[in-house]
Amino acid sequence: MMPGETFVIRTGDLQIVIAALAARGYLVLGPTLRDGAIIYDRISNISELPRGWTDRQDAGTYRLEKRSDDAFFGYALGPRSWKQFLLPPHERVLEVRRSESGLTFTSGTQPAKLAFLGARSCELHAIAIQDKVLLDGPYRDGAYAARRHENFFVAVNCAVAGGTCFCSSMGTGPKAQGGFDLALTELSAAEFLVEIGSDAGAELFAHIPHRAARDGDLAAADAIIAETAAHMGRTLKTDGLKEVLQANPEHPRWDEVASRCLSCANCTMVCPTCFCTTVEDHSDLSGETASRDRRWDSCFTLDFSYLHGGSVRNTPRARYRQWMTHKLASWIDQFGSSGCVGCGRCIAWCPVAIDITEEAAAIRATDVRARPQPKEAHGDD
Repeated sequence: MMPGETFVIRTGDLQIVIAALAARGYLVLGPTLRDGAIIYDRISNISELPRGWTDRQDAGTYRLEKRSDDAFFGYALGPRSWKQFLLPPHERVLEVRRSESGLTFTSGTQPAKLAFLGARSCELHAIAIQDKVLLDGPYRDGAYAARRHENFFVAVNCAVAGGTCFCSSMGTGPKAQGGFDLALTELSAAEFLVEIGSDAGAELFAHIPHRAARDGDLAAADAIIAETAAHMGRTLKTDGLKEVLQANPEHPRWDEVASRCLSCANCTMVCPTCFCTTVEDHSDLSGETASRDRRWDSCFTLDFSYLHGGSVRNTPRARYRQWMTHKLASWIDQFGSSGCVGCGRCIAWCPVAIDITEEAAAIRATDVRARPQPKEAHGDD
């Protein structure tokens, strides 16, 4: 059994996969239903998966609906990404306690081994982007590195394209292209096609009941993925987009979108690649304990860009322009790839339905560089 080989398992045998991961010391995380949404949380049984449910997403809209079948993964994406487990929204970085014997320093907690069940291709790409920033850059994040150690990924190839999905435009889906240990394609309510993605995946899968994949199984999986790719809810033309955005800092569209933007930071909170954080220091009145916490922050908040004398970006126009231009343009200069994976969460969870694909298209359509320039006067002209 080698990486790249494909097999078929019964859907019920997914429970054996979960049990095998737990037996190897992994905390198994997967999709489940909670609070009217599909949420990633700890799971121990396939009965906790959102079987028979799907999601309907559009700009500013998200709702769950029952499917006509019992598909385990017949939905697109929930509001929260896997980032919450690798870069938590809130974590205690350092705690200091004073006693008669002196000062005691405690830093962080020992993270568990994490197994991610149901990761989509766009989400795997998002984690790879976060790795570039937090692991591979000049400022390695030790807490993130500890949580990324010994992860196990069971990916799921998408059989449903959400109304706000545009991963095909970004080259990040709907088929998982690497970064996984096992990848599932849900062929029917009875069977999964499984692709081995790593030696760790091969070792675990060797203990799962399976049969060899046939040509018909592979063709069926390819057809499912092709159908998903053909029905993306959104598209984004990426050719030359970096140059378009960087050449249009004074485009009137920034004013138009700013008139709608609430600076609520929803888009950055649901984005699987945004990595901005802030640090808060606390101490008690007795002076016996002090702590430093790290929380997610956003370039949409006034405090985020506050320097001596005031905020660098004190208008919604400046903050939206910073976010979108960084995400789709200057991120490429910094990290070698776009900061967007086409998951569409920022569109679905914007309360005023601002659509990043629509904004990019509007700026491209009236690119200042494409406007005809007035002819220079020459002699008798």
